[in-house]
Amino acid sequence: MSAQQKRTLVRGLSLTAAASINIANMIGTGIFLKTRVMTCNVGSPWLVLAVWMVAGLLSLAGALTFAELAAMMPQAGGEYVFLREAYGRPWGFLYGWTIFFVARTGSQAALATGSAIFLNILTGGALSKTFFTAHVFGHAIPFGLLQVIALASIAAITGVNCASVSVSGNAASILTGIKLTLLVAIGVGAMLLAYGHWGNLAMSAAAGTCEGVSVAARGGLAGFGAAMLGALWAYDGWDNLTPLSGEVRNPQRNIPLAFIGAMLVVASLYVFVNLAYFYVLTPAQIASVPIASSVATEAVRRFVGSAAVGLVAVALLASSIGALHASVLANSRVPFAMAEDRLFFRRLAEITPKSRVPRNALIAQGIWASALALSGSYDLLTDYVIFASWILYALAIASVFVFRRRLPNAPRPYRTWGYPVVPVLFLIVTAWLLFNTLWTGPLQAFTGLGLMAAGVPFYFYWSRNARTRG
Repeated sequence: MSAQQKRTLVRGLSLTAAASINIANMIGTGIFLKTRVMTCNVGSPWLVLAVWMVAGLLSLAGALTFAELAAMMPQAGGEYVFLREAYGRPWGFLYGWTIFFVARTGSQAALATGSAIFLNILTGGALSKTFFTAHVFGHAIPFGLLQVIALASIAAITGVNCASVSVSGNAASILTGIKLTLLVAIGVGAMLLAYGHWGNLAMSAAAGTCEGVSVAARGGLAGFGAAMLGALWAYDGWDNLTPLSGEVRNPQRNIPLAFIGAMLVVASLYVFVNLAYFYVLTPAQIASVPIASSVATEAVRRFVGSAAVGLVAVALLASSIGALHASVLANSRVPFAMAEDRLFFRRLAEITPKSRVPRNALIAQGIWASALALSGSYDLLTDYVIFASWILYALAIASVFVFRRRLPNAPRPYRTWGYPVVPVLFLIVTAWLLFNTLWTGPLQAFTGLGLMAAGVPFYFYWSRNARTRG
């Protein structure tokens, strides 16, 4: 095998595996936790369902657009490649910086910690032991069995993904099948085994306690916008396949099918499960669910009784592990692509001769996600970076117009359905969401921009070194 062959990724992901990766990364904990807050935001079951559908259509519009871009440029890195080719290397780097240092690694830290928490619930609190607590800059950082389990989860899944990409794809398919089965079981069980009433859909959540939900985020456009952010958080990951574009078999056919199929499956399932929630619980009951519990737990309690906590913990654990696996697999390709362009640590561009995966990029990502998991700062960081991430999403979607104008004759095996209306609608709704976030949470928005801008000096450092080597 030549050195060049050793550096080449393998197209080992089937259509099923590709779609499973997108589905797995979308279905995390949002469908179990967000309905309570969304019900408080908009006050009506029909509006909650409308938000889920609008957010699903918005995500589908993004997926339809990304399908054209990924099929046209089926390379490792996904959005990094789109932004680099459309706007230049600095924008590609800022995307990769935001993804690696905050957005995706922070999400991985949260998923690993969540997995440990759900396992602790299943074991009756047996993992609650704390070995010691470190104090860093006045911030208490505990270290105990929960942290050990979280770190072990990241290490184990990183290890699985260091095998061939086909092994990782098969694992994603199995984990996705498990979580889909559990979600369908919750919805079907609620509708067939619990006592409920469709009249609940006509009721209001006005009498709900809405613990922890700001009055400013209840009702009107502000409430609808807040609910949209919650639903979009649950759909987040619809783009997760793009960094793996260089490893999908027959990419011109399978990438669009995987994008569209995954979105339709997840959106249908989200609406179905929410219908089941409102069938067995009134809007006021949903709005009054304590923060420490979940709507899913209260709905399942209606047909299995006290075993609901354990059953929902199993579903959350399976969902978190599946999402963590998909995120680790896909997002390791972003630092790999940056390193190939000499805009990141050069060793991260190496591919193992046997498994043909970017093992160093996987390990580096795992180490940083573990550091964020130990720090306990992942929730705060990911909340801050949402604003900046959606700016980059918008730029990536807008690149379809750049390429249509700049490269009118480039091969496009798939063209965005409804172009230019579909991407324009995505950009309009995204602009409204960004404005709403800027208006209601300016500190969060500007902090996120600051975190993204912190990558600028690193870009100049690596780009100067790249020019010197060249």
